[in-house]
Amino acid sequence: MAAVFDKPTLFKRAVPLLKGFDGPLAFAVFLLACAGLLIMYSSGYDHGSRFVDHGRNMLIAGFIMFVVAQIPPQRLMALAVPLYLVGVALLVAVAIFGVTKKGARRWLNVGVVIQPSEILKIAMPLMLAWWFQKREGQLRPLDFLVAALLLVVPVGLIMKQPDLGTSLLVLAAGMAVIFFAGLSWKLIAPPVVLGLLGVFLIVWFEPTLCADGMRWPVLHDYQQQRICTLLDPSRDPLGKGFHIIQGMIAIGSGGVFGKGFMAGTQTHLEFIPERTTDFIFAAFSEEFGLAGNLMLIAGFVFLILRGMAIAMDAPTLFARLLAGALTMIFFTYAFVNMGMVSGILPVVGVPLPFISYGGTAMVTLGLAIGMLMSIAKAKRLVQS
Repeated sequence: MAAVFDKPTLFKRAVPLLKGFDGPLAFAVFLLACAGLLIMYSSGYDHGSRFVDHGRNMLIAGFIMFVVAQIPPQRLMALAVPLYLVGVALLVAVAIFGVTKKGARRWLNVGVVIQPSEILKIAMPLMLAWWFQKREGQLRPLDFLVAALLLVVPVGLIMKQPDLGTSLLVLAAGMAVIFFAGLSWKLIAPPVVLGLLGVFLIVWFEPTLCADGMRWPVLHDYQQQRICTLLDPSRDPLGKGFHIIQGMIAIGSGGVFGKGFMAGTQTHLEFIPERTTDFIFAAFSEEFGLAGNLMLIAGFVFLILRGMAIAMDAPTLFARLLAGALTMIFFTYAFVNMGMVSGILPVVGVPLPFISYGGTAMVTLGLAIGMLMSIAKAKRLVQS
């Protein structure tokens, strides 16, 4: 009889919490985190405490992931509107009295300096998923227009800072929700065609458009310079084109199997700028070569496929849209970062998930993985 009242062991009490983790997704994150720690040790060995700080950031993100994985999707849905409104209000505050660094007003001092635009990476897909959940079964063209307005407001405020990288990520997350909600291809095709036509015209007339003194409408000067530098890095090899040129040199010098761990000359002779943050993929490529790159890409592909599988099996429209958008965030992060380092996309401030140094981005990624875990757990509970 006494056994009935025995207190369960700590392990038995922890088992229900551990069941919130989706095994394949956790495995993919673990592999990418290991790759991140490995290359951070090499590329950041002479950057003070970068390696230790990177490990600490991963532990913080892991804790956040664990906590968020225990929150049911219904409670996450309740946070959508407040989080979106707070995020937009903070962006307005940044525009009025934000902290300016290097010509950009992106930060807010509230006792500690924060970057409110990071909140929108999660708040945006949450808000739009909430909106379409409320309109489920009665979607009209007007509902997609409202969703577009909800997206345009924060993206416009972030671009005004200016912050092209973050605005691109927020736009991609929002567009993913709108697309997965059932936006017609008839509305998607025209802007895609116009965009491709614009790219063709820019490439074709590059000598004229990028001539000294030529000013493009809409874009900031630095954004115009990034595009022109992408088209012809040799235009300013020791200035604006230096990042792209050195990144491509490092990637090419790695060959098939790389130069070996801690043996990257471009990395350790400090030719690669921002080698622990935005350009860490160049350092990884130099030391581990094409073989290492293929393994790294395979890890991201596995994570993205698992995320899409969770989205397809999600029990509600809100959960499906949120899981799909969060998964596309990881795709956008990885694609844009690898593309800019390889010289096929303009250089923007987008980190490589779980690889690049950065506390704020790591916390955001931990939140996103935790939400995917929560949605996967909710599906298993429904099935049982």
